[in-house]
Parts: sequence; C-alpha cells; structure tokens
Amino acid sequence: MDSVIANLGLSGWKPIFAALLLPPFPLLLLMVVGARLMVSRRHWRSGWVVMLSVLLLMWASCCIGVGHFLERALLHVPPPLTESQMAPLRREPQARQTAVVVLGGGRERVAPEYGESHLAPRSMQRLHYGLWLARKLNAPVMFSGGSGHAQVDGPAEADIAARIAARDFGRPLRWAENLSRDTRGNAAASLGLLKTDGISTVVLVTHGWHMRRAQRAFQEAAQQHGMSIQVVSAPMGLAAAEVRPVLRWLPTQEGFTQVQLVLRETLGFWLGA
Repeated sequence: MDSVIANLGLSGWKPIFAALLLPPFPLLLLMVVGARLMVSRRHWRSGWVVMLSVLLLMWASCCIGVGHFLERALLHVPPPLTESQMAPLRREPQARQTAVVVLGGGRERVAPEYGESHLAPRSMQRLHYGLWLARKLNAPVMFSGGSGHAQVDGPAEADIAARIAARDFGRPLRWAENLSRDTRGNAAASLGLLKTDGISTVVLVTHGWHMRRAQRAFQEAAQQHGMSIQVVSAPMGLAAAEVRPVLRWLPTQEGFTQVQLVLRETLGFWLGA
C-alpha cells in the first residue's frame, strides 16, 4: 500500500490520511451519526447505543492502561539491548563493520529558547541513547532524517543532530542522512551510504513502539540494495509511565498519546509504511 501511495504521488498526504483514520476523528464522525439517529423517532434507541459506544471508546482511547495493553498485543516491542548482546559487536573484525543508526523523530524548526532549530523531544531522546550506545560499542554513528511529510520546509533533522552531537556532546556523527522523509526513506538512504563503507551490522536506535516497522524497513531495503546485513534492534523509551494504578484507567493526555501512537504504528505496519 505504501508503494501505491508513493506511485500516485500522495506520500505528502500520509499524515492527513493518518489523522482521518485515527482517534479522535472517526469517533467524532460516529458521534454525529449517533446524534442524527437520536432525533429520529424510529431510531432514537440506536442513537443512544451509538453515543454510549462513542463515550466508552473515547474514554478507553485516553487511558494509559489501554495503551499498554494495545502495545503488548499489537507491536511486540523487543527488549532492550543487553551487555551480552553488545559484547560480540565490540570484537574485531565485527567492530569495524558496525554502525549505530539513529532514526529521526521530529524537529523544531525554530526553538525560541535556543534561538535556532532544535530536535523534537523524541529525536533528542534517540540521539542521546544512540551516542551513549556508540560510546559503549566504540562504533560510529549515523543520524537519519530529513524533513517529515507532516513538517513545513526547514533544516533537516540530521543536520540539526550533527550540530548537537558535535557541539553539545562532543561526539561528531560519521554520517548525517538528511534527505529521507519517512521510515522507509530512512532505511533506503541510510543503507545506500553505509554500503560504500563496508558496514555489515546496523545497530538500529528508535523508540520501542517504532522498532517493528523500522526493522522491517531496513531488512527489506537491505534486500533491495543486495546487502547481506544484520539489523540489531536497540529500542529505547521503554520505561513504563509512573502513575498510581487508578490513573491508568482515567482519561489523561499521556494515555491518549500512547493509544494513538500504538494505533498509528499498527496501521503503518499493516499498510506497509
């Protein structure tokens, strides 16, 4: 499906399609249907059923507990990279053929407090972990990300990440892939650069909820490039929300964000994005 959208020249519309398919938009449409049925003498009972169903679904879509359940059921988030898994990556000659690849997750075109462009929180978290992991592995780092389809024109994420990594962390990036606009673009462009440097192992850094789709994109891109490459998952952002048990089942902004992320990633995986 993703290739069909791309062939039709509609890649830039993907964020709009996602907004129309994910909560709360479908529930708002269902609410309109329920309201219309309620004013009908023949169908007012059905209208009440629809409205109550919308209420329950809206409640559930804002609960952290529901988000955690859906994440476990739908995304199959891998566990964090362990010391025993890192050890072989540090040995020669494997070490010289290993690269840490960090996927972008958004940028702030202008961050007023800095007076310049900056990475969005998710991208910053990924960069931080990627640099930490690269230090443990003694491996070079790539940051992959241009300007996403949902973003207006501006500096590429990878260029911002290169500046932050060198200036604020004192660890320059080896590669800054700044043309891709989505996960499949990340994979294709990143492997195109790594192929020329003889990299055979990619330690892939992104959030746990994004890893399943990202790993598939890299594996399929490797086949297209004719590369024999190992993709090692290095998920981050795995800490559970620290809230009282009762708050897990009450509507919160954090709950809504998590549910929407899980549903978006599931939809993207099913559609081949």
